[in-house]
Amino acid sequence: MTSRANRLQPAADLAHERQEAAMQRLAEQQQKLAKAEQQLEELRKYRAEYADTQGGVSVSALLNRRQFVERIDQVIAQQVNEVARQRRHLDGARNQWREAHAREQALGSVIDRYREQERKSEERREQAEIDERMQHRRPTRGLP
Repeated sequence: MTSRANRLQPAADLAHERQEAAMQRLAEQQQKLAKAEQQLEELRKYRAEYADTQGGVSVSALLNRRQFVERIDQVIAQQVNEVARQRRHLDGARNQWREAHAREQALGSVIDRYREQERKSEERREQAEIDERMQHRRPTRGLP
């Protein structure tokens, strides 16, 4: 007959695999957020550099410059939204990892507790066998 701990081991193994997969998704999402934040920072630097450069003096050159800066601002706004979206995804991935980790830890604790109970039960059984043998043992020479 298999022990309760051994019967639960496949569930613990599955919980561990799920926790590992959730950790992998969390790491990937952290990378995506970092990339989105880096792109946003690069866009902001580009805009600042472009705004600092001097262009032509003609009205059409100034209008073109202003329209280009407005387009850059639109792209920056889109990237801000992308960063926010990636943060939400990161929060979701973090929560999934926490839940998977908690499940793995809980199953591990239950299995450890079952194994400890099984160990104590085996020790009691062995002690009972020893005690029974000692009761049925013949008296040694020299004792009344």
